[in-house]
Amino acid sequence: MDQKAGGQAKPHSETSKSRAICLAQASRPAHAGVPVLLAWIAGVALQLQQPVLWPLSVYGGLVLLAAALALAAAGRPLAAWRTVVPLVLAGALAGAGTTDMRAALHAGQALDPGLENVNLQVTGRVSALPVRTAQGVRFEFEVERALHEGREVRVPPRLLLAWHRSPFPAHDRPGQPGAPAAVPSAAPLLAGDRWLLTVRLKRPHGLANPHGFDRERWLWEQGVGATGSVRSGARDSVPRHLAATARHPLQRARQQVDQAIAARVADSRSAGVLSALVVGNQSAIEREDWEVFRTTGVAHLMAISGLHVTMFAWVAVALVGWLWRALALVWPAALLALPAPWAAGVGGIALATVYALFSGWAVPSQRTVIMLLVVIGLRLHTRQWPWPAVWLTAMVVVLLLDPWALMHPGFWLSFVAVGILFASDPGRRLPGGTSEAQPAAPPRWRRALARGTGLLREQAVVTVALAPLTLMLFGQFSVVGLVANLVAIPWVTLLVTPLAMFGVVWAPLWDLAAWTVQMLGLWLQFLAGWPWSAVHRPITPWPMAVLAMAGGILMVLRLPPVFRLAGWLMVWPVLWWSPERPPHGHFEMMAIDVGQGSAVLVRTARHSLLYDTGPRYSSDSDAGERVVVPLLHALGVRLDAVVVSHSDGDHAGGMEAVRLAQPQARWLSSFDADPQRRCVAGQRWDWDGVRFEVLHPRPRHYGADGRGALSSNAMSCVLHVVAGEHSAWLGGDIDAAQEVRLALERPQMRATVLLAPHHGSLTSSSPVLLNTLQPAWVVAQAGHLNRFRHPAPRVLARYRQRGIPWVVSADCGAATWRSDDPGRMHCHRDARRRYWHHPGSGHPPAGSADGVVPH
Repeated sequence: MDQKAGGQAKPHSETSKSRAICLAQASRPAHAGVPVLLAWIAGVALQLQQPVLWPLSVYGGLVLLAAALALAAAGRPLAAWRTVVPLVLAGALAGAGTTDMRAALHAGQALDPGLENVNLQVTGRVSALPVRTAQGVRFEFEVERALHEGREVRVPPRLLLAWHRSPFPAHDRPGQPGAPAAVPSAAPLLAGDRWLLTVRLKRPHGLANPHGFDRERWLWEQGVGATGSVRSGARDSVPRHLAATARHPLQRARQQVDQAIAARVADSRSAGVLSALVVGNQSAIEREDWEVFRTTGVAHLMAISGLHVTMFAWVAVALVGWLWRALALVWPAALLALPAPWAAGVGGIALATVYALFSGWAVPSQRTVIMLLVVIGLRLHTRQWPWPAVWLTAMVVVLLLDPWALMHPGFWLSFVAVGILFASDPGRRLPGGTSEAQPAAPPRWRRALARGTGLLREQAVVTVALAPLTLMLFGQFSVVGLVANLVAIPWVTLLVTPLAMFGVVWAPLWDLAAWTVQMLGLWLQFLAGWPWSAVHRPITPWPMAVLAMAGGILMVLRLPPVFRLAGWLMVWPVLWWSPERPPHGHFEMMAIDVGQGSAVLVRTARHSLLYDTGPRYSSDSDAGERVVVPLLHALGVRLDAVVVSHSDGDHAGGMEAVRLAQPQARWLSSFDADPQRRCVAGQRWDWDGVRFEVLHPRPRHYGADGRGALSSNAMSCVLHVVAGEHSAWLGGDIDAAQEVRLALERPQMRATVLLAPHHGSLTSSSPVLLNTLQPAWVVAQAGHLNRFRHPAPRVLARYRQRGIPWVVSADCGAATWRSDDPGRMHCHRDARRRYWHHPGSGHPPAGSADGVVPH
């Protein structure tokens, strides 16, 4: 019984009722704020769809209008519509306006096009954890000063640089006797160190393919204004290490721990996982391991996740609270100055924030820290918000820190998973909530069983509800994910991660942590080896995916069976959807954007052919693995044949990756020892009313041992694809001599689309070939600012003289043409353009593909 001021007793039920009323009144502002938070998020989302930025003054006006609407609504009852509507409009305008202003300020720091690909001397600091690559090291660089030919110039304040291995010893550069010693690129760079470097820069540019990784958005989000490489050749100024500084101490500490793990743990694969868990260096995990983690659905555990941060915060709060109470025994005034709950909450959140920053400050860590901050703040003030208000507040704060995180898959996976857990369990209570007197505690074994059952249910709920979202984002769903996570979550959270973190204090623990990683790897590899461990489906259009996501949520909510059945019916179309294909008698040709190389996908009504497999980028990376195979999965393509024109690395670099992913395909090339797998003039086949014919090389161009009698380029397989009056001519790197021979042998041959031979080199695209084929379109597959200067200006002049429109993959991205709509060339870069994308090179073609239709 509680005693009132007048000495009368107040029943406990009345006290509970009064407490509930107070909590309800306290939560009213939070309920009223939900529409405003949603509007703010919607404003950010709309801003991210802009193809170009408006003037900065327009965005300032939006923010001022939002402030005026908010002031107009001030003082009015929150429940009145005259208050809610202005606040919602203010939230949307503020979300869009603030994001626009940040974007405009960042765009104003762009690199001057005149400074691209020229030698610049830049002075600055290494500002982040350097990443080791097969070629050397990649690192972020904060610029203090930049010079070009002795004149100071303005460059973006943050650069992403690659420093490749130097061919000369640091102490002995030809032509530079007595030059200061330079650190070769293989040596570690330390975060915070000042350097004077000679660099060549480019504005951010990446590949542009359907469902592909948007590197330009990622660079924009990181604040990187230009990319480039350190020049350390014989004729370049020697890089100079100027000084070690105290700047970026957190990044330096992360680097030291990363290097200590690599030095201590002999197994590089285990060391990579530990580095990812401790300092957030996900690039240390090898590609093969990432594939296993994605297949088994545990990739979210291989970096510091919200679960890891929550566990750390829980331990930190308990530890700080215990230490503060112990301090009070010696210094009682400490409790009067700051009560133990406040000390534990503030100290625990501070330590959790430092931990999240040290581990890379990824979106799941940001979300968790912000949610914990809100929840503990409410608890210390004896308040409670409904979970949607806490959830949306965390989302808004994350977007305030990084609006472009809204485009990141990790953002949606993290927030949707947490939202589903709260929505699917009405009994779930946020920390800091109140509860009535609980009945006597059940036996310990019952509590353990209930806890295990609850964890199983939570994992099942998340797995089912996130399946449509995972299919939309990645075109893949792990069938074994539930089983894998039931073991991996407690194993990683309670064993691997604590051992890895405590290894920072006592390094031998890393040996034990590496052993636990290896044991987990055996389990995951066993699951990944199952034939149906993962389901690959084409990536669906977003309206269908959103419908399926709603269906997945209905399936896990505590609703009547009829609603769950409706949810299953909403998910079903995603599992059976297939992208549109050309009708019978027609074909589609997609010149994939693979950089300086070639890969072309040809699809008929029921068959698919890949012409070339893209370039090899480095000793551990190629276009087949990074671009072609993911695109085929996203489009739901099962290849029937692969034609590799010739053996050069920019055409055959992705062969192995494609062969592993598409083992059923028939292969033809000009360099295979097996006569059955050689392309030979005269080979013909028909698919769905479309004729395919190999025009070159001839049988006499092969020697007795199967080797080509001509040069590699001249041996290129030439493929002619014909559908009625329209056709495509694919010639690899064939040279002018072979072009002329083919043109003179078939003077009546025509082609609607010509894949520019040899990427538009001067050695190809001969006038005889162009006059014979009379193409309506030319597609040149060439990398951005490539060192070969493809396509050559003289070749473009030939196209222009004949009135032939052309597109270049560096500017167009993936170029798609269909024989049933021959007047249109679809450029993926223009169709999906956003303001952070590269503006293009400005080639002035006689006709162009401004997204869809030529002038």
